[in-house]
Amino acid sequence: MIPSRLFRSRWSALFWAAGILWTAYDVAMASRPEPPTNTSAPADRDATGEAVNPADLAILANAAG
Repeated sequence: MIPSRLFRSRWSALFWAAGILWTAYDVAMASRPEPPTNTSAPADRDATGEAVNPADLAILANAAG
C-alpha cells in the first residue's frame, strides 16, 4: 500500500499501526527466554537455587509472629 493512501483513511492507518505493534510484540516475545520447567527442586534449596539454612528459616518464622 502506498503511504500517502494509507493515512487518508483512519481505519487503514489504525490497522497498519496495530500490525506494527503486533509485530513488535511477537519479536519481543520470541527473544524472551523460556522459564525453567524443573519444579522438582530439592527441599534444601530455594527458588533461586541457593541452599536453605534451617537457622535462617527459624529466624524468619519467629519474626513473622
